[in-house]
Amino acid sequence: ASGARQRIKHAAFPALKTLEDFDWSVQPAAEKPLLLHLAQLAWIEERANVCFFGPPGTGKTHLAIALALKACQHGSRVAFATAQEWVSRLEQAQDRNQLEHELRRLERYHLLVVDEVGYLPLERQAANLLFALVSRRYERGSIAVTSNRGFEQWGEILGDAMVAAALIDRLVHHATMITLKGKSYRLRERGTGIAPSAQAPSLRDSA
Repeated sequence: ASGARQRIKHAAFPALKTLEDFDWSVQPAAEKPLLLHLAQLAWIEERANVCFFGPPGTGKTHLAIALALKACQHGSRVAFATAQEWVSRLEQAQDRNQLEHELRRLERYHLLVVDEVGYLPLERQAANLLFALVSRRYERGSIAVTSNRGFEQWGEILGDAMVAAALIDRLVHHATMITLKGKSYRLRERGTGIAPSAQAPSLRDSA
C-alpha cells in the first residue's frame, strides 16, 4: 500500500480521479464496458496506448487519470504531464545536452500520460521533441493521450504534417481510441450547456 502511495505521489496527477466517480449518465459515449476492460491494464502489459478525444470538459483527463491511477495501484510506474510540460521538460534536457539520457530515463515508466495535446499549437522544434518521446516509447512503453482535436488537425497543431503523420502512425499502431461527445459536464453542473472555447485560459478536463 505504501508503495502504491509513493507511485501515485510520483505520478504528479493534478487530481485523483477514479472510474467509480465518473458520471457515465452524462457521457454515454464513454463506453463503460470498454473502460472497465482497459482498467484491467492488459494494454499496459502489452505496451499499447489509449487515446481520448473530445471537446473540453467531457471527461478525457478524468478517464486518463483513472486508468493511470489504477496502474499505480497495481505496481506500474506512471508519470503525468500536459503535452506542453513534456515538451518543456525535454527542451530543458536538450539544453543540457541530456535529451538522450532523459528519454532513456523515461523508459523506466510503464505509462506516460500526455494531457491536452492540441490545447496550444507547438513550435516545430517542440513538435519534434514530442515525436521523439512517442517514437522512443513505441512498443517499449504505454502512452495515454488526451486531445480536444482529432488526428486530422494534428498537422496544424504540430506545424508539420510529416511529423504529425509519423507521430500518429506510432501512436495508433497498438492503440484504443475513445471519442467523448456532448456538452461539457463541468458547465452542465453549473446549469449551462455552452461549451467553453478551445482558447479558454483554463482547459483542464479533470472534472
